[in-house]
Amino acid sequence: MTNTRTHIGKRLLRNKGTLFGLIVIGLSVLVSIVVYFIAPDPSPNANRIVVEIGGRPPGFRQTFLLLPKERVQAPVSFFSRLFNGREDAFDYIPINSYSVQGDSLIVQKFVDEGVAERRAWLTGGSAPILKNYRIKTQTFWVGTDKYGRDILSRLLIGVRVSLAVGLVTVLLSLSVGVLLGALAGYFRGRVDEMILWLVNVIWSIPTLLLVFAIMLVLGKGFWQVFIAIGLTLWVNVARIVRGQVMAVREREYVEAARALGYSHSRILFRHILPNVMGPVWVVAASNFASAIVIEAGLSFLGVGVQPPQPSWGLMIKENYNFIITHNPMLALAPGLAIMLLVLAFNLLGNGLRDVLVGSRG
Repeated sequence: MTNTRTHIGKRLLRNKGTLFGLIVIGLSVLVSIVVYFIAPDPSPNANRIVVEIGGRPPGFRQTFLLLPKERVQAPVSFFSRLFNGREDAFDYIPINSYSVQGDSLIVQKFVDEGVAERRAWLTGGSAPILKNYRIKTQTFWVGTDKYGRDILSRLLIGVRVSLAVGLVTVLLSLSVGVLLGALAGYFRGRVDEMILWLVNVIWSIPTLLLVFAIMLVLGKGFWQVFIAIGLTLWVNVARIVRGQVMAVREREYVEAARALGYSHSRILFRHILPNVMGPVWVVAASNFASAIVIEAGLSFLGVGVQPPQPSWGLMIKENYNFIITHNPMLALAPGLAIMLLVLAFNLLGNGLRDVLVGSRG
C-alpha cells in the first residue's frame, strides 16, 4: 500500500499541470492559516474603513495619523488572532502633511483630491490632549474599495471562505453521494430505483435554482452556503459510485466474502468501496472547483456570504462598477483569484484522473 501511494505521488508530481495546481493549493492553504499575521490590514474581516481614500488604484500610497482609540483594546490571545484577527488600537486619519510646532501637532487632513482640512492637537503641557500618536505611510498594492478598505487584505482573507466552502461542500457531497451510490449499486432492485429516481429529480433542477431554494429555507449566512452547495453536488458522486459498485460487486473476492458469511456492511465498506474510490477523488476535485464558483456567484447575487465578511464574489459585486471607470483592477483582482484557484483544482483533478483512473484502463 505504501509503495502504491509513493508511486501515485511520484506520477502526480511528474505532471507539470498537477504540480502547478498543488503549489497554488498549498500556498492558498498556508495563506488561509496565517492570513491575519501577514495581511496589511489585520483587523477582523479586513474591515478598516477609511472613506476618504475609497476607490484608489493599485500602488496608491497614503500617510496616516494614528490616534489611539478611547476604548482600550483587551489583550488578544494567539489563537484568537489566528482565527479572527485583532481590532485596531488606533483610528486611521489620512493626512497630506504634518508638523510639530511647540506643544501642538498640526496636520493637513486629506479630504479629497485637492481638498485638505487643517487640524491641530495639543501634545504637551501638564494635561496633553494627544499622546502616543503615530505617523504611518502605507502602500495599497491592489488599491482600495469604495469604502477605503485594503483590497489585498480582503483578497487574502477571502481565500479562507473559498477553501472552507470547497472543503465542507466536498465532505458533504462525498458523504451523501458515496452512501447513496453504494447502496444503489450493491442492493439494486427497489433500492436502486428509488435512489436513481431521487438522483434524476435533483439532476433535472438547475444547480443555481436548487441552491436558491435551499437558501430560502435555511436563510442567508456563512454556514448556510456550505450546506446548500453540498446538497446539490452529491448527485454526480452518487451516479459514479453506483456504476463502479455495480461493476465490482460481481468480482471473485466479493463472492468469496459472501461465501464466508460476511455482512453486507462489511463487504460494502471494507471490500468494495476502497476499490472504487479512484474516480470519486477526481470528482471531488471537480466539485471543489464548482463549489468555489457557485459560492462566488451566490455572494455576487447577495444571497451568499454576507458583508463585512470578505468573499471574492461579494468583492466583485461591490466593485464591478469600477470596470468601466478609472480602476477596473478592484473587480478584476478577485475575479483573477477565483480563476487561479479553480484552475488549480481542475488541474489537480486532471492529474488524479490520469493516475487513478487512466492507469486502471
